[in-house]
Amino acid sequence: MDQNELQELLLAELAKTDALITSYEEQTRPIAPDNAIGRVSRMDAIINKSMMESSLYEARKKRDGLKRVLAKAGTANFGCCRTCGQAIPAELILIIPESEYCVRCSR
Repeated sequence: MDQNELQELLLAELAKTDALITSYEEQTRPIAPDNAIGRVSRMDAIINKSMMESSLYEARKKRDGLKRVLAKAGTANFGCCRTCGQAIPAELILIIPESEYCVRCSR
C-alpha cells in the first residue's frame, strides 16, 4: 500500500469518526427534569447518556490521533513507527489507523 492510498483510508476514517462524534454529541444532551418519561425510563436515559459520553470521549481521542497521523502525510515519517522508525504494517494501520507505533514498540 502506498502513502496516497493510506492517506485516503485515514481521511475516510476521519470523516466517519467526525460523523460519529456529531451523533454522540446529539445523544449526550442533558435530560430535562420536566420531561414526563417515568422514573425507570429516566434512569435508563441517564445510563444511556453516560455510555454515549464515554463513546464520545473515545471518538474524540481517535479523531485527535488520526489528525496527528495525517499531519505527517507527505513526510518521510508518514506510516513509520515513532520509536524505531520502521514502517508500520498496513494491516495494523487498517485496524488502528491512529497507531503511531509498530507492533514491537507498542508492547
